[in-house]
Amino acid sequence: MPLTRLQVQALARANPVISPWWVVFGQIVLGVLLVLLAWLVFGALVAKSVACGVLAVVLPAALFARGLSSQFARANAGMAVMSFFVWELVKIVVTIGLLFAAHRLVKDLNWPAMLVGLIVTLKVYWLALAFKRKAKPVQNINA
Repeated sequence: MPLTRLQVQALARANPVISPWWVVFGQIVLGVLLVLLAWLVFGALVAKSVACGVLAVVLPAALFARGLSSQFARANAGMAVMSFFVWELVKIVVTIGLLFAAHRLVKDLNWPAMLVGLIVTLKVYWLALAFKRKAKPVQNINA
């Protein structure tokens, strides 16, 4: 039995969608704080290395969010699934490319610091889920 318009609206209110841009914003904020902390505690070289790890997560995530929010990705369900996998592949390739670029461009790159920046920034996905908007209670519209 198909849902009525009111039922669909109630279901949408009860299960709010987390925007990929919310995750990217969280990654940027946490990344900036992490780089500042590394700079204050360990100095500029470690902060540069942490920034490379942060950028290797934030830039591909922003590309991914942009790709998922395009009109092409929202055309129909099949295109949305295909778009998700294509942009996920782009995200992985760009991440690997940025890590190789950091190795070549940053003299005396501190690998452990870069990996800390990468891993901590990746964990924002879990924080975004923890701080997602609260669902509104669903009222029974069949009564």
